[in-house]
Amino acid sequence: MTDAEPPNGSRLKRWVSQLKKRFKHEPKDREQLVHLLQDAKRRALMDSEALTMIEGVLQVAELQVRDIMIPRAQMIVVERDDTLSKTLDIAIKSAHSRFPVISDDRSEVVGIMLAKDLLHYCGSEDDQRFNMRDVLRAAVFVPESKRLNVLLKEFRTNRNHMAIVIDEYGAAAGLVTIEDVLEQIVGEIEDEHDFDEGTNILKRNEQEFTAKAHTTIEDFNDYFSVKLDDTDYDTIGGLITNTLGHLPKRGEQLNINKFQFSIIRADSRKIHLLNIRLLTESREEASKESAQL
Repeated sequence: MTDAEPPNGSRLKRWVSQLKKRFKHEPKDREQLVHLLQDAKRRALMDSEALTMIEGVLQVAELQVRDIMIPRAQMIVVERDDTLSKTLDIAIKSAHSRFPVISDDRSEVVGIMLAKDLLHYCGSEDDQRFNMRDVLRAAVFVPESKRLNVLLKEFRTNRNHMAIVIDEYGAAAGLVTIEDVLEQIVGEIEDEHDFDEGTNILKRNEQEFTAKAHTTIEDFNDYFSVKLDDTDYDTIGGLITNTLGHLPKRGEQLNINKFQFSIIRADSRKIHLLNIRLLTESREEASKESAQL
């Protein structure tokens, strides 16, 4: 008969005890701490997932909101004076649960609308019953410089899920969600963009597709009947990162061949999800001409 596995608290104490025996001196800075943790992983005192999460926690304390926010140009918004039909159309197509509500100026966010608040109006053919001001909720505003660990604490304390990021002039610069912050710690979280396991490219319509960044260039070429070079890179995410020369942020775009790639989701370590738009002949030619200038 084998001994029962000790509870989590006992396992943690045992792990700490093993670390103390291995390392006589406490780490003096973050770099030494990371090296200590990496060595612990190599010695099977912790697994890769635990190490990644701990490194994510350490990183969150250093990152600012501007590092992970969705830029204003990429925000999916509704307008304060939109009709019910238009609002429902935006909510259905995007499949998001929360939307910034703007005035005539996109830089002015007047509140937040929750998709669930539209359920009351479903089945009604009378747009006149709907008034955005009836479902408008107060927005939370945070500066671009706010640390992610502080923001996460505020999200938890106030039970908010979305904040509008403002610049030094008080204008909306983008938005950030609690999911964006948590993904810096735990990695990718499935959301409305995700699709079936085993499927790497999903056709949205005749011009737009969603693809996982780890899709191999070989599979990408087969799907679109193109010949992107896979000599130096194995995946589409690797091709994009190396073409740009840096790890792209969410909302960043890049044109390659006849495709426009937009980053849907990425963290500080890699790209996760991409939007792909087929460029028209004229846009493709214009892109080539601008590249030659």
